[in-house]
Amino acid sequence: MYHPTRERSGRERISERERERNQMEIKSKVLVIGGTGYLGKRLVKASLGQGHETYVLYRPEIGVDIEKVQLILSFKEQGAHLVQGSFNDQRSLVDAVKLVDVVICAVSGVHIRSHQILLQLKLVDAIKEAGNVKVDNLYEYMINRLFFL
Repeated sequence: MYHPTRERSGRERISERERERNQMEIKSKVLVIGGTGYLGKRLVKASLGQGHETYVLYRPEIGVDIEKVQLILSFKEQGAHLVQGSFNDQRSLVDAVKLVDVVICAVSGVHIRSHQILLQLKLVDAIKEAGNVKVDNLYEYMINRLFFL
């Protein structure tokens, strides 16, 4: 694990440099679902900050929440692509997933706890149907690419 003040051996320094170089070269197309939430907005900013082509899924009914509309528009100004979609519209989820290599779902479920698992299953079905996203090691992606570069 990386620690900024700990002395590293030559082998660790080389692998660390190699990891950083590889991460700088690899740019993904990232879809963030739940991008206006507490965690989601940070993930969007981190993805954009790392130079990834970033897509933010937003619901059609977001127009009634001015703060979320302003946040979505600020993402667009920073270079994010806005994609309208909803868990209630499976085709919109599949179409959004087809645009990207990486899907990050940051939907908290605070307001929809009883339906949270079903919503996640809809997203999994969309990812399977789209067929272009490799479900490999999302945790490693988030840790290495978004937070430590």
